[in-house]
Amino acid sequence: MASSTTSKHSLAGRWLLGTICLAIVMIAVLIQPKINPPTEPPAETPPPVAERKVTIARVPDKVRYRPSAIPSRIILTWSGDPCTTQAVTWRTDSTVGQGSALAQLAIAGKNRDFAKTAETRVATTTKFETDLNLVHQHTAEFTKLKPKTKYAYRVGDGNNWSEWFHFETASDKPDPFTFVYYGDAQNNLREFWSRVLRESLRDAPKPAFLLHAGDLINDGTRDAEWGEWFDAGGWINGSVTNVATPGNHEYSGFLTKPRLSPYWRPQFAFPTDGPAGLEETVYSFDYQGVRFISLNSNQKQAEQVPWLEERLKNNPNRWTVLTFHHPMYSTAKGRDNPKLRDLWQPLIDKYRVDLVLTGHDHSYGRSGLLVGDKNQTAGARAQDKPTGTVYVVSVSGPKMYKLNQQPWMQTSAEYTQLYQVISIKDNVLHYDARTATGQLFDVFELRKNDKGVNTLVERDQLVQERIIDAVPTANAQMPLPMSVMAIGLLMLLASIGWGLRALRRGAAIR
Repeated sequence: MASSTTSKHSLAGRWLLGTICLAIVMIAVLIQPKINPPTEPPAETPPPVAERKVTIARVPDKVRYRPSAIPSRIILTWSGDPCTTQAVTWRTDSTVGQGSALAQLAIAGKNRDFAKTAETRVATTTKFETDLNLVHQHTAEFTKLKPKTKYAYRVGDGNNWSEWFHFETASDKPDPFTFVYYGDAQNNLREFWSRVLRESLRDAPKPAFLLHAGDLINDGTRDAEWGEWFDAGGWINGSVTNVATPGNHEYSGFLTKPRLSPYWRPQFAFPTDGPAGLEETVYSFDYQGVRFISLNSNQKQAEQVPWLEERLKNNPNRWTVLTFHHPMYSTAKGRDNPKLRDLWQPLIDKYRVDLVLTGHDHSYGRSGLLVGDKNQTAGARAQDKPTGTVYVVSVSGPKMYKLNQQPWMQTSAEYTQLYQVISIKDNVLHYDARTATGQLFDVFELRKNDKGVNTLVERDQLVQERIIDAVPTANAQMPLPMSVMAIGLLMLLASIGWGLRALRRGAAIR
């Protein structure tokens, strides 16, 4: 018995000694940076921005955005059928006048010889006095193009040319494609919005087009703001077609008579098939099995109803996507739009519009499948039926509003810059909303049956079907050093507990 007791005491003593050693090691690891400072001196910390002596003046907007004979603000748009047409717009100074602005086009080739086959076309020129400078806006229309063909083009005056850009015409069949949708950019465009636009191209490197749901800028009369918007896009605008619907910040004079920004029509070439007085703000185009419709939520909303019904009724496409600026369902407090719902939602429901993309509220909200009922109040709509429309409000720029959480929201966010990558293939529409850093935030699919009825498939089911990977929450994984420390702490507590139990047993035996 004495031998057994001595053995247990010896074992408990060794465990206790080991526990003490483990505790010493952990303490040493924790305090090591304090007791063993780096031998090299720390790098000199720069003074705060406010304390630095500023010696270089800011370049004035008049100088920064002064035009020259060299083409700038080059942007692709559509004014006709994306299968067979392409429009390009750019600007110069006034030395490049009517008849001097040229565009060259050729089928892109594997070497430089494609340029030998280029055809030259004369652009139309518009004289435009901005708040900073006199400019000439030029637009060239490429027509009679081949579907699903890659072209090369450049613009200039015969001596001062842009680089060669590529674009690809749409297929005349309902082939799969991807586009990117952005809510309001509006503020700090060059500083904070450009990163969102460029990050989106990492997730959708070959989009068919980029769709902007209004408020591209904050003041539509200022050339410097449009200059920032074009700077943010850079070469992307000359390579990827842009589609835009106007927001309230593209307008001025709301207290008297709303006036569209004088920049809108000279620098964008959109279709003119909309109601009179709303040209290039209300329009439609078909792209590979999808009808896209831009509405103008800023003015003449009732006048757009007959036109909208005709576009929806005579629609041979499988899918329909609407975009306008003011949301049908608001995500911010005090910004509801009941008049807009009463006018447009009955047609959206009647013709089973699949997706509505909006902005304005500087936060994020996404519905389930909603079917409107004029006798019910906002937020009390029938949700998640096997038909209906998904409504989205999003923001891509840095200006943010506080979210007003409501029952219609399936997913929501505030103070988050986002972009949306939307892909359509046959009877499936796949939607990803990602943060400015590319992190997946929201995802769903619409699956359309043979009768044209959609089923909404949310994230959990997509994970189960292995359509997407399970995305862990921000706290799902601890950094490695913390994980090691946690394991060590558990071992320490277990060792202390075992040692104390062993000592108690030894004392009882004695």
